Amino acid sequence: MSGRFVKGQSGNPAGRPRMRRPNVSAFDIIFDKKLTVTHGGVERELGVDEVLELQTYQAALKGSRLAIRQVLKMIEKREAALAKLSPPPQRPMSWQVEYDSDNANEAMILLGIAEYGEPTPGGGPATRSLRFATWATQAGISRPGRRKLAERDIDEIRRLTLQPDKLKWPRSIRA
Repeated sequence: MSGRFVKGQSGNPAGRPRMRRPNVSAFDIIFDKKLTVTHGGVERELGVDEVLELQTYQAALKGSRLAIRQVLKMIEKREAALAKLSPPPQRPMSWQVEYDSDNANEAMILLGIAEYGEPTPGGGPATRSLRFATWATQAGISRPGRRKLAERDIDEIRRLTLQPDKLKWPRSIRA
């Protein structure tokens, strides 16, 4: 029986032909060409992409809306590329940090959390200590998760509270 394919013999004895051209598209071949253009009486060699851009600019100047859109897109791409190449200069920033405990003290006084007590005898106005409102101290000692306090800590809290007799001490506060 004779058929199209003979048993044991390859249908393509030479094998697959080698590629003659690299993977280059027709577009790449066209864009690699140079064209001689006379522009303003001067002959110049330009790439196909440059010629197309030039024609698009000319069409935009004549009023073609599609060409105007294309030119605006080209300008936008160019601006983005230029921005990447040269980022705007950064101004040096200086920080000035001032620590002033009186600011926090004044804020607590304005909010009614504390007020200044009497100055210590023989001292000036800088020796006045802050005394905390009873409700603020009560909130501090009543909050959950508090630590145990030593007797000297409890005495200090009483000394810095406006009305220490009105405090309700939790049972488990003493160390």
